[in-house]
Amino acid sequence: MIRAGLVILLVLALAVAVLALTGDPGRASVVWLGWRADMTAAAAVLITGLGALLATVLWRTLIWILESPARAERALAQSRRRQADEVLTRGFLAVAAGDGSEARRLAGKAADLATETPGLTRILAAQAAEAAGDAAAAHAAYTAMLGFPEMRLAGHRGLMQLALAQGDRPAALRHAEAAFGQTGAARWAWRALLEARLEAGDWDAALELVKQALERKVVSPRVAERARAALLAATAAQLEHAPEPRARAQALDSAVEAARLQPGFAPGVVMAARLLAQAGKLQRAAATLEAAWKAAPHPALFLAYRDLRTDETPTARATRLMGLAAGNPAHRESRILYVEQALIAGEAPAAAEAAQALEGEPVTARIAGLMARVAYAGGRADEARVWLARGMSAPHEPDWSDLDPEGRAFAYHASDWSRLVATFAETGELIHPRHERRERSLSELPELPLSYADPAAFLGEEVQEPVLYAADEDPFGEDEPPPAPTAPAPQRRAPSRRRLANAGRSAK
Repeated sequence: MIRAGLVILLVLALAVAVLALTGDPGRASVVWLGWRADMTAAAAVLITGLGALLATVLWRTLIWILESPARAERALAQSRRRQADEVLTRGFLAVAAGDGSEARRLAGKAADLATETPGLTRILAAQAAEAAGDAAAAHAAYTAMLGFPEMRLAGHRGLMQLALAQGDRPAALRHAEAAFGQTGAARWAWRALLEARLEAGDWDAALELVKQALERKVVSPRVAERARAALLAATAAQLEHAPEPRARAQALDSAVEAARLQPGFAPGVVMAARLLAQAGKLQRAAATLEAAWKAAPHPALFLAYRDLRTDETPTARATRLMGLAAGNPAHRESRILYVEQALIAGEAPAAAEAAQALEGEPVTARIAGLMARVAYAGGRADEARVWLARGMSAPHEPDWSDLDPEGRAFAYHASDWSRLVATFAETGELIHPRHERRERSLSELPELPLSYADPAAFLGEEVQEPVLYAADEDPFGEDEPPPAPTAPAPQRRAPSRRRLANAGRSAK
């Protein structure tokens, strides 16, 4: 209205200015109900403008008076909305703080104020009942949500969590299945069903669940691919020792598919290589391990690649391992493998040179054992014993502890595979169940003498340099019997003051 008045005044001012500039005031006559009024044109314009302005003011005033009840109602609604928002905020904060009584009081107040947001009030009521420990009220509140399509997922999730808290897993799974069956299924429902399938060891059902989740875009293609690879590896582990040839063939196909999907998943790759080797496909097994090493080197891959051939000389084996390390030369495992292959080839100077690349690595039992072998191969027995002493108190590496005492990698139970699949699917990281349980694993420290002795006892009468052998090889040929036992070489007892202070008497 103010803008309209300003426009009228501006028009009047322009009209008066035009008349004044022309120098002719003009004449205007108005006849109305027998009355006649004569005036100048400028006066007529001003009177007309002022009349229009007055009429506009009167009209807007009348409208403002008529709209005052609606305006008061809107102001009241805004005030209630602000109060409702404040009450809801305080209520959710009380739930987060665990103050159940305050949360329930605020939930009741919000039910009266927040009539425009019934969903929030129901959620607050349910969570307040949970915070107060009233399971029955929480169950009733979540059940009421099932009647509203937009709140159905929230209701199923709340009911599932209540069932889990009460130890009723069948009821929790029913709610998870109902939630997963809806159009806008949530990731939590898929995860709950997947964990149930994994705990039951039903790998086929878990694979089907992952396929459905991918088709409905509940999970990303990357997560689905990791889950499939881990599940296929678990399936292969279950069928590997089956008596039926068809089941063993299925195990091979599953392991190969797992290695193809995720070359960085070491359990699946090692299993695929082992099954391919058992089927006589050594070249394909070697190619599988080489591709995995390029993607993500792992200690178990090195051992599996080393043991593919058992009829080769140490030099040939070292050359083959050199080619594996060259697939990913900058990786830590490749730098370790360079040292291993030099030791297998019997090249002590090359091993010492390759070990220099590991000087910046944190000292673990594995690194300390490797350094001890390098020092002992170079004839530095004292340095080897120092490394052994450091390795006894150094932490172990989880990756290395995936090997059991017999040397078989990833000898997991079904429960271990369940945890491995769930973690790898979500994060892409390997867990190490046997290491976490502190089970006995492959020793990382070589069995070298820890006490000082005459070097002749280590080198023999005619050997001047140490002779190196692979860790898993017999220094004598298969057809050549070991030499007859001879009297032990005399040893010189070292003074007690020269013994390492923190070293034990054996490497057992």
